[in-house]
Amino acid sequence: MSRLLSALLCLSFAACSCPTSGGGMSTSYPTLGSIERKDPRLDALIPPGAKMEVLAGGFDWTEGPLWIKDGGYLIFSVIPPNKIVKWKEGVGASIYLRPSGLTTGQDLRSEPGSNGLLLDPQGRLVLCQHGDRRMARMNAPLSAPKPDFATIVDKHEGKKLNSPNDAAFHSSGALYFTDPPYGLVKRMDDPTKEIPYQGVYRVGTDGAITLLTKEVTRPNGIAFSPDEKTLYVASSDPDKAVWHAFPVNPDGTLGAGRIFADFTPQFLAKAKGLPDGLKVDVKGNLFATGPGGVIIFAPDGTHLGTLNTGQNTSNCAWGDDGSTLYITADQYLVRIRTSTKGNKF
Repeated sequence: MSRLLSALLCLSFAACSCPTSGGGMSTSYPTLGSIERKDPRLDALIPPGAKMEVLAGGFDWTEGPLWIKDGGYLIFSVIPPNKIVKWKEGVGASIYLRPSGLTTGQDLRSEPGSNGLLLDPQGRLVLCQHGDRRMARMNAPLSAPKPDFATIVDKHEGKKLNSPNDAAFHSSGALYFTDPPYGLVKRMDDPTKEIPYQGVYRVGTDGAITLLTKEVTRPNGIAFSPDEKTLYVASSDPDKAVWHAFPVNPDGTLGAGRIFADFTPQFLAKAKGLPDGLKVDVKGNLFATGPGGVIIFAPDGTHLGTLNTGQNTSNCAWGDDGSTLYITADQYLVRIRTSTKGNKF
């Protein structure tokens, strides 16, 4: 508790009573950061006066936020202690699932837990598991979570995956995911690393895994455009802090990619964070965590503005009625009310 209190003392305690999605009044929360507006189009997405509220803190590297509609709560990964935390308005934070990513004893990994979280077309929890180095599905229902998992995929061409990081489902039911080395003890130099590259993969509804590209040096966040004609992939490479855009072919494979945005100069200028998780709204705007916080891009790649969290910001997700953006920023869980909605929320 002392860590949380001392951290919150560094935040702005501008209290506000905000309406919940159910029409009631929520708790007053401290706020943090600032909003940088670079293009007038941002005002249609982030209303004037919007604030980033700190809902909870004191965690050891938060990731993978996911809104659960049936129950009205958010879950998110806390990677080093190998757990998933649940947050609900009026209740606060509690442990939802443990272990979440490493289920076979202990080792020396600094990040053994789950990373990205998502729901499959049947509404079951799917996890990017660092420790077990696989894409997995929780067998238990969301309302009664248990560390009982089924492997979706853990190998490509007989070789163990690195550590799946983030994922997205296509409307066809195919699962797309990224596989950087961040869950390995020595990352790129880990002796147990069996695949020499960092891949982006597709798992078809028949269970077959396909390598889509290995040109992204540190593939991380991943999301589709609303029409599913473009797949965006973040690269958390300090030497090339970029977001890639790939055309999606009719058979689900990818065409030649292009650099959608490059924030290497911002990272070199000491802005906190690297390209990480990302989400898309109904109009195709990208909300991408990276140097500075959450960078908001128009579909044409224009930088509209940034939610400057002041933290290394890992991921974000739509919640409530689809217009609230929940953000995992280092030790904090943060939210901001927007004037847009998440794609296919």
